[in-house]
Amino acid sequence: MSILQGKKVLLGVTAGIAAYKTAHLVRQFIKAGAQVQVVQTPASKDFVTSLTLSTLSKKPVYSTFYDEEENEVWNNHVELGLWADLMIIAPATANTLSKMTHGVCDNLLLAVYLSAKCPVYFAPAMDLDMYQHPSTKESIQKLTSYGNVFIPATSGELASGLVGEGRMAEPEDIVAFIEQDWLAKLPLKGKKIMITAGPTYEAIDPVRFIGNHSSGKMGYQIAKEAANLGAEVYLVSGPTHQKIKHGLVRKVDVVSAEEMYQACHQYYQDVDVAICAAAVADYKPLQVANQKIKKKEASLQIDLTPTKDILASLGKQKQHQFLVGFALETENEVANAQGKIERKNLDMIVLNSLRDPGAGFAKDTNKITIIDKHFASHEFGTKPKQEVAKDILNFIIEKLHV
Repeated sequence: MSILQGKKVLLGVTAGIAAYKTAHLVRQFIKAGAQVQVVQTPASKDFVTSLTLSTLSKKPVYSTFYDEEENEVWNNHVELGLWADLMIIAPATANTLSKMTHGVCDNLLLAVYLSAKCPVYFAPAMDLDMYQHPSTKESIQKLTSYGNVFIPATSGELASGLVGEGRMAEPEDIVAFIEQDWLAKLPLKGKKIMITAGPTYEAIDPVRFIGNHSSGKMGYQIAKEAANLGAEVYLVSGPTHQKIKHGLVRKVDVVSAEEMYQACHQYYQDVDVAICAAAVADYKPLQVANQKIKKKEASLQIDLTPTKDILASLGKQKQHQFLVGFALETENEVANAQGKIERKNLDMIVLNSLRDPGAGFAKDTNKITIIDKHFASHEFGTKPKQEVAKDILNFIIEKLHV
C-alpha cells in the first residue's frame, strides 16, 4: 500500500500537449489510494477534457473562479488550497512556471497555487530549447528556493518531432517520485515500531472466554499515525472489529495473552520502539474445558492463574528499544503509573483514568497524561483518539531526537 493512501491530492493541469498524460496520472493517484481534485487552466481543455478527468477522479473539475451554469457559484481557491495534503502541477508549462515565480494570478489554478499550504510539486513539460532557456532555468531555481519540489523532465521524442530533454516525467514515475520524497522527509522513516492493541480472550471452554471491553481503537490509531510518519509498523492485535489498511503496517492477529506474548517477543528484538496499548487479560482459567460446560443449578467455580506479564518481560529484555506502556487506572492514578514505570523498566507510560468522562474503552476520545521515566508529567485535554495518537508519537519522536 502506498504512503499516499488516504491523501488529498490537488492536480493542476496546464496547457501543454503532455496534458493528455494527466488522465493516466489521475488513475495512478487513485490506484495509490489518494483522493484527487483536478484544477485546469481554461486553455488546457484544448488538450484534455474536464469530462475525462472528472470521470476518472470522481470529482468535478474546476477551471474558472465561478460557474455560470451554477448561478455564478464561486469556486473558492482558498478552500481548495487548504483542502490538499499535496499539490502537483503537471504539466507545468514555461508560461505557468514564469507566472508561479512572479506571483501572477490570472486564472484559478494560479490562485489555488498561491493559496496552498501543502507541499507543491511541479513537473515541467516543453520543447527542448524552451526547457534549456535561461528564463526557464531561472524559474525552476526560484520555485525550488520557495520550497516547491521540482520533478525533472526526461529526454525523449517531443511533440515538435525533436528528441531531447523536456518531456514530462511519466505518470508512474511522478507518483513514485512523490512517494519517495514523502517517505524521506517523514520523522519516523527507517524506524520499526511494534504496537499491541485490543483485548485478549482467555478460553473457558470452546464457546466462552474471559475478556474485557477494549475496542482496540487507541492502538489502531497509533499504528496508523506511526505508519503515516514513515515507520514500519508491526501491529499485534487481539480480537477487534477495527480495521487498518496501510502499506507500512503488518498486522499480526492473536487471541490469547500467550499468543500476544509469543508474537511480541518474535518482533521485539528488531524494533526501535514498542508501544503496548493492548488490554491484556491479567488472568486465565487454570483448566480449559474440552467441551461446552453445561448450565447447572449449582454455581460454577473457575480457578484462575496469572497470565504472563508481556510488558514486564519486554522491560527485562530491553536493550536499545524505547518501551512505552499504558495504564488505565481507577484510583491513585499517578502513583500506580509511576510504580509501573519502575517495575517494568519503561521509558514512558500513557495514563488515563476511567474517572475521566472522555476516557475509557470503546470511546472515540481519550484524555491522557504522559509520564516519562523521570516521572515528569505532561497532561493533555480530551481529544479524538487520532489526535491523542499524534500527541503520543510526537512525544516519542522528541525523546528519540529524530
